[in-house]
Amino acid sequence: MTTETVPARKQIGILLFDGVEELDAVGPWEVLSFWTREYPDDGYDVSCFSREGGPVRCAKGLTLVAPLSYADVPPWEVLVYPGGEGTRPQLVDEAQLDWVRDQRESVPLLTSVCTGSPVYAAAGLLAGRPATTYWGALERLHELDPSIEVRPDDRYVDSGDMITASGVSAGIDMALHLVRRLAGEERARQVRRGIQYDPQPPV
Repeated sequence: MTTETVPARKQIGILLFDGVEELDAVGPWEVLSFWTREYPDDGYDVSCFSREGGPVRCAKGLTLVAPLSYADVPPWEVLVYPGGEGTRPQLVDEAQLDWVRDQRESVPLLTSVCTGSPVYAAAGLLAGRPATTYWGALERLHELDPSIEVRPDDRYVDSGDMITASGVSAGIDMALHLVRRLAGEERARQVRRGIQYDPQPPV
């Protein structure tokens, strides 16, 4: 009698840190958690983590709790690196930049939202690639690495094993694109409808 082996579920991690912009993290979380909960047969799970685990105070005062720390995360299939004012010290935090470089070695797909991409740039991961970031940080992204092909008008830029998104709400678009990449166009449309995302700006 043979026993069927259940395929291991693939893991998506959303990084949290003090000063993270709320929607940078929660926007992708809404998309990805809806997807993974409503369509578990697609084989993905999503979770949040931080350096130490536990409470994280976001840029505008909201407190989020990361159930996992760097020490106890699973192997990631996808990493989502949000932005926010908390990324500013990370640009010169060699321990954090080394950790980012380590993720490049082990994580198949790195993504970012807003000023998460300048952290990737500071770690040397965007050299020679197209990328974007929050409109107010486009010049800084170029300063960090002039070889980056900065795309100021794109909501997100997919360069294969890295996806960068522009500011804040663009993380929702990027996450829906991620669902499309991992599970197909129809699934992404189902998720978009499920979270009733059909933006028509009132102003």
